[in-house]
Amino acid sequence: MSAPPTRATPAASAHISELTVRHRRTTALDRVTLSFDTGVHGLLGPNGAGKTSLIRVLATVARPTAGAVHLLGEDTAIPKGRTKIRRKLGYLPQDFGYYPGFTVREFVGYVAWLKEIPRHRVPAAVERAVRQVGLADRIDSKVRTLSGGMIRRVGIAQAIVNDPALLLLDEPTAGLDPEQRVEFRTLLRTLGQTSAVVVCTHLVEDVAAACGNVTLLDSGRVAFRGTTQQLTSQGDDDTDGDNPIERGYTAALHAHRAGTTQGAIL
Repeated sequence: MSAPPTRATPAASAHISELTVRHRRTTALDRVTLSFDTGVHGLLGPNGAGKTSLIRVLATVARPTAGAVHLLGEDTAIPKGRTKIRRKLGYLPQDFGYYPGFTVREFVGYVAWLKEIPRHRVPAAVERAVRQVGLADRIDSKVRTLSGGMIRRVGIAQAIVNDPALLLLDEPTAGLDPEQRVEFRTLLRTLGQTSAVVVCTHLVEDVAAACGNVTLLDSGRVAFRGTTQQLTSQGDDDTDGDNPIERGYTAALHAHRAGTTQGAIL
């Protein structure tokens, strides 16, 4: 996985204020206020914490029940604003749809067309994105012939083909082998130099290796907000976990649930 071209660093990319999301009788997010600027941001939390609901709202594929969402200088409540955002947004959902009969080149090119990349720039943009995820040798292979890990890398390629200012990745390393995960972390760090990258994952070791900041959600609320080092410092040798950041994660959750949160930046 290779580095993308450099471009001007964007201003504050995402800001949500008093965001509430309800699914029927369930409150997925409860008055959440957060900002994401340039850099790599980890989004952690147990199942049902509201991570995917937050990512979907940021991706403009779901509407909030209440609150305000401003992305890339645009208000998502305004249709024209959402259109502008989507041109500069990259999104990989946990389960992304694709056309198995397309080649990798055709599928990523189709997404480039959806992002309204000028036609003359599409071939180079597609080849760059596919090269970044390590699939240059399979660019003309049918997607249906690829392994699960390769298909996940195609998903990452389509998310970055427009060189997004805001990149949203939901469980991006699912299906990747250890070597590919290491390469992907390197790519994340490079992308975070010029973009706001939000990575939703259950793998805290990926957060420790690639993310400068972390937000921990629990039951729809922010349980912790700070640097990865600050999260690590929440735990100690008596806390459950196999490594320092897992122990910090566990300690921060327990403190939030007990109402004794300390050291978090909220």
